[in-house]
Amino acid sequence: MSDILKQVLAANEKYVADFGAKSQLAMPPGRRFAILTCMDARLDPAKFAGLAEGDAHVIRNAGGRASDDAIRSLVISYKLLGTKEWFVIHHTECGMLFFTNEIMRDLLSQSLKTASIVDGKWKDSGEGPGSRAGDFIEWLTIRNQEEAVVSDVKTGRLMEVKAATAAGVAKTSKGASAASR
Repeated sequence: MSDILKQVLAANEKYVADFGAKSQLAMPPGRRFAILTCMDARLDPAKFAGLAEGDAHVIRNAGGRASDDAIRSLVISYKLLGTKEWFVIHHTECGMLFFTNEIMRDLLSQSLKTASIVDGKWKDSGEGPGSRAGDFIEWLTIRNQEEAVVSDVKTGRLMEVKAATAAGVAKTSKGASAASR
């Protein structure tokens, strides 16, 4: 058993001891919203959005991108579980800024070992065989953060991107604005 697994299991024992009535929470999120954000370990959606168990759906992926699977989760959240708003949250210094589809595909074709940045360039650290399977994946890298997120800060403060909010407002069949999604 790895040290990390031992640590996770020990932390889970503490969590279970305080679990209490959380098993009685309803399946739909209590605050009726979902967050799509980056998987970056420096981000803690529960803390930056003031969440407790049962409050909201949190979907995470590399870059907080609206990939097919993220959209699938958001649609289920809305259609079947009653969320009324979606928040897409990106952040500064996202790792998705530091490579392109071509770089990822090249690194994977060389080997399946972890790569590293050497002298400002990605370098494969292993010996083959690699895989060309990465050639068929859209890695959803971010070439221009300003295009991916109209506004961003380094303080942890959430800022509304009004252009994104306006683009997300759905029109009801009667022409009135609904909550942003």
